[in-house]
Amino acid sequence: MRIIRTLAHARAGLIGNPSDGYFGKTVSVIVSPFAARITLYDWPTLEIVWSQEDQSRFDNVRELVQDVKVHGYYGGVRLLKAAIKRFVEYCDLTGAPVHEKTFSIRYETNIPRNVGLAGSSAIIVATLRALMEFYEVTIPIDILPSLALDIEKKELGISAGLQDRVIQVFGGAVAMDFSKENARVDSALGLTYGVYERLDTKRLPPLYIAYSAEAGEPTYVVHNPLRARYEAGDKVVVEAMQQFARLAEEFRGALTAGDVDEMHRLVNANFDLRTTICNINRDHGAMIAAARSVGASAKFAGSGGAIIGIYRDQSMLQSLTQALKKLGCTTIPLSFDV
Repeated sequence: MRIIRTLAHARAGLIGNPSDGYFGKTVSVIVSPFAARITLYDWPTLEIVWSQEDQSRFDNVRELVQDVKVHGYYGGVRLLKAAIKRFVEYCDLTGAPVHEKTFSIRYETNIPRNVGLAGSSAIIVATLRALMEFYEVTIPIDILPSLALDIEKKELGISAGLQDRVIQVFGGAVAMDFSKENARVDSALGLTYGVYERLDTKRLPPLYIAYSAEAGEPTYVVHNPLRARYEAGDKVVVEAMQQFARLAEEFRGALTAGDVDEMHRLVNANFDLRTTICNINRDHGAMIAAARSVGASAKFAGSGGAIIGIYRDQSMLQSLTQALKKLGCTTIPLSFDV
């Protein structure tokens, strides 16, 4: 029996977010301790196996309530279904053969939910990778993130940008340009994609992420109001998105120059700019304040519930870990040896 195993890591927006959904520029990195994993193998019928996140049997009503808070109402099976559907449609559009063999597929993930580490897109990217291997189909690396985004937006109605899928496809650290003038379009597929540049992770300063599952909230809480304001032409939001993109450009230059002080400043500036257009959850703001109190830089890794920043040395990392632990947070130094 052929067994296919694939994965996609969690990710953190290092600089520039949330401009990725607004024709901006970002730098993003993978978070290697966390990943969504797919197992696919030959089976007499096409079977999607439910995971723990899709359970429908509970010991009591409180357990059900907690499950919905953590996993939502639909779990991850809908992500697999949507990915399989769109993969087949992609093959039909491009003329790639889809053989008649069937399979069983299941997923598992240790990516913390609702803290902005891109757990849903990781499941979709890992699923697409497994399907590509099963059907021996190659999807161009620049197109794959756009297909993954299209699955979430058009099939599932999830508001999102390209950043998460790009870094999960490319890995490591990636600078992304989503500006209108540099946008590329595959008209046959109806997909738009940006300009993506892999960065040398050895040039990055020491980075950490910290997260609190208790402080998490769904992405739409932040992004839906922001999208509405942007589409209505809110000048403050539009100008902020342009400034986020400039911060990403400046960070890229500081990285090339090895200027850690400037990168530190820019990370902090990214969060400070965010406060001008978003209502900051009190618990999330406390995480930022705690990190900065020991000298680390800090900004949201995504929509909230997780932060990312630069620390100077092991002594600062220890102080950072202790300060954030008081808020119920887990702190992890990032490594890119995967």
